[in-house]
Amino acid sequence: MDYMTSAMLFSVTCIVTIFIGSLHARSRKSNYKLPPGPSFFTIMSNVVELYNKPQQTLAEFAKLYGPIMRIKLCTETTIIISSSHMAKEILFTNDSLFTDRSVPDNTTTHNHNNFSLVFLPFSPLWQHLRKICHNNLFSTKTLDGSQELRRMKLKDLLNDMHKSSITGEAVDVGRAAFKACINFLSYTFVSQDFVENLDDEYKNIVSTLLSAVGTPNIADHFPVLKIFDPQGIRRHTTLYVSKVFYALDIIIDQRMKMRQSEQYISKNDMLDALLDISKEDSQKMDKRQIKHLLLDLLVAGTETSAYGLERAMSEVVRHPEVMSKAKKELEETIGLGKPIEESDIDRLPYLNAVIKESLRLHPPAPMLLPRKARVDVEIAGYTIPKGAQVLINEWAIGRTDIWDDAHLFSPERFLGSEIDVKGRHFKLTPFGSGRRICPGSPLAVRMLHLMLGSLINSFDWKLENNMEPKDMNLDKQLRAIPVALNKVY
Repeated sequence: MDYMTSAMLFSVTCIVTIFIGSLHARSRKSNYKLPPGPSFFTIMSNVVELYNKPQQTLAEFAKLYGPIMRIKLCTETTIIISSSHMAKEILFTNDSLFTDRSVPDNTTTHNHNNFSLVFLPFSPLWQHLRKICHNNLFSTKTLDGSQELRRMKLKDLLNDMHKSSITGEAVDVGRAAFKACINFLSYTFVSQDFVENLDDEYKNIVSTLLSAVGTPNIADHFPVLKIFDPQGIRRHTTLYVSKVFYALDIIIDQRMKMRQSEQYISKNDMLDALLDISKEDSQKMDKRQIKHLLLDLLVAGTETSAYGLERAMSEVVRHPEVMSKAKKELEETIGLGKPIEESDIDRLPYLNAVIKESLRLHPPAPMLLPRKARVDVEIAGYTIPKGAQVLINEWAIGRTDIWDDAHLFSPERFLGSEIDVKGRHFKLTPFGSGRRICPGSPLAVRMLHLMLGSLINSFDWKLENNMEPKDMNLDKQLRAIPVALNKVY
């Protein structure tokens, strides 16, 4: 279904759902003081913008209705949070009351919602998976042990860029970032290419799965329509998840067979860690659970990291003075032309500031994954009713007046600052915060530093067709020509 058809269908659905919701709200007697929000007519006049660019449209609404506002669709209440102070109330002060998730219809394919770390409600199974991620998959010790796998794939990325520098060919930085990220993740997770010959099919798979989560789905508002799947979202999701599971089945079966040998030497990757847990207690981790967990990590990790790298490169190329400062720091700290090592990251404060500033303006998830109120919760004098969906507009928070010159790209704002991206500072939570913080953020941060720092330190960059940096359009794909410096990688 094309964009215009989907948008029209969504518009019609909104008309009906909002009308029914208004009738339902009027018929219900309640002492709740609900947050303010846009009227039926305001929503309808902006429905296409809400469908196409929800974070920008909701940020404009927040200027009128405040940092905590309500949007009603049918009987479902959605609360939009647009300030760091209100975000802290959800993510920290009342974190335990907002640990559940809404379950989109498309996540029910292959019963994924019953196994997914992302969409499981707060439960013993969710806590168990979370503990595995924290202690076994993304701990400092585990990530340090798998550094060599990422070092190998970083060399592949730099060699690809070097080939383009020889031919003078412009690089589609977004596609290069996607390829690099899936290679980084697949080697960290399973020590091999997840897809042997990476082409547009896997990018299409990941993009489709992520789009399915973010696209407004009529079936989520009208449960009676779920059986018909009117937008085809569940159908496409099922097809692509089946393809990912087919590839994972082969990889897992091969590894299990290899592990039967007495001469087997652990690869120090995440698959071995999960199979070790399964060997100790198959009730806690079996092959099916491994597939669902790897699906979550591969899909979310690939697109998130690739988007983060492309946006950061775009900002650095657009601002030559930032590029110059980053190059100077890298040359003085590790030497011109050398790739970054993970042990170098803490010695590169300006590079760190560049990444934070890029994540502030271009969060990989502009709207953090929705939380769900487990009980009625009072915040700022308003009641968030039990079962309400809560969305935090991270994109809007990065542009509020808590930041000086919020719309300017200025890494210097983070120099000497204690603000990090670990979920402790609510001005900047690109990976979320609290119990539902992204478990893979430690790996994502390492990958961003490795790739961005190495691309800056190993090459000069010029835009395609002699475009001037000031003429760049950040809404378009970045195409740039790498000019090799000393090749020491």
